[in-house]
Amino acid sequence: MPKMNVIKSIYIDSTPEKIYPIINDLNNWEQWSPWVIAEPSAQLNVASDGKFHEWDGDIIGAGNLKIQDEVENQSVTMALNFLKPWKSKAVTSFTLKKKKNRTEVVWTMDSSLPFFLFWMKKQMETFVGMDYERGLALLKDLVETGATNSSLNFKGIKTFYATKYIGIKSQCSYTNLGQNMEKDFSQLMEFISTKGEDSAHGNPLSIYHKFDVVKGKVVYSACHPMKEIPADIPQYFYVGELPKMKTYTVRHTGPYRHIGNAWSAAMMHQRAKKFKAAKKIPPMEVMLNSPKNTPENELIAEILFPVK
Repeated sequence: MPKMNVIKSIYIDSTPEKIYPIINDLNNWEQWSPWVIAEPSAQLNVASDGKFHEWDGDIIGAGNLKIQDEVENQSVTMALNFLKPWKSKAVTSFTLKKKKNRTEVVWTMDSSLPFFLFWMKKQMETFVGMDYERGLALLKDLVETGATNSSLNFKGIKTFYATKYIGIKSQCSYTNLGQNMEKDFSQLMEFISTKGEDSAHGNPLSIYHKFDVVKGKVVYSACHPMKEIPADIPQYFYVGELPKMKTYTVRHTGPYRHIGNAWSAAMMHQRAKKFKAAKKIPPMEVMLNSPKNTPENELIAEILFPVK
């Protein structure tokens, strides 16, 4: 059976003594789990001593987690048993290392895929790694601020109305996505400002044409709907049009660094057949308020998957 290994880490501005009790008591996991956020209604059961946890959901599947070994303020090792959507076992662990005024938290998993999924090894390691990164980011917020500052609202099937837009198409790594998008949207808004406030309508949106999760690359367009398309758009802009359509919509509230929670939840819902995505129209992301004048914990963005 193909072996899987995932290692992810994060630095948290706190001590191992504060972080350790959050990790080694499974009663706390619901607050920062990168999976429970995708299905808050999943059935969760935790032993009274916080050392055994089991879950069962339509979206996140079923399984259980048992703490096998722990060294106070240093490490926790657990046995992970998946029951749905397929059966498999894994060993997952956390190590905490004090680094001056911070703590490095390392989350690892060693597992194997069913033999018939050998071809998905790299992809599955990438997906699990992204889940671990999301979970560590939520853990960091919880430890440093007392809250995870990321919430999802599953809006379901909504109507997206036809719109014309101007956009800038780019390709970059996931690592540079935020920086690149900020640059592209700044150029868009600077141009729109020369046309007057009434030239645009609606909210800025991103269209994600292609994801390469294994290589960590994305092709996207930074766009803004327009009432009328100006005749003098810059050469590196393009004009596009989106049709009226139905979309499966997930709303995220909180800092933009947690937007991956909404994307991952939408994709989990798709895999669980809660909707059937339209292949000809790529997914989108719409910002409902501006980072320039909105506190980051109040930022609202929606992920839209066009549906058949």
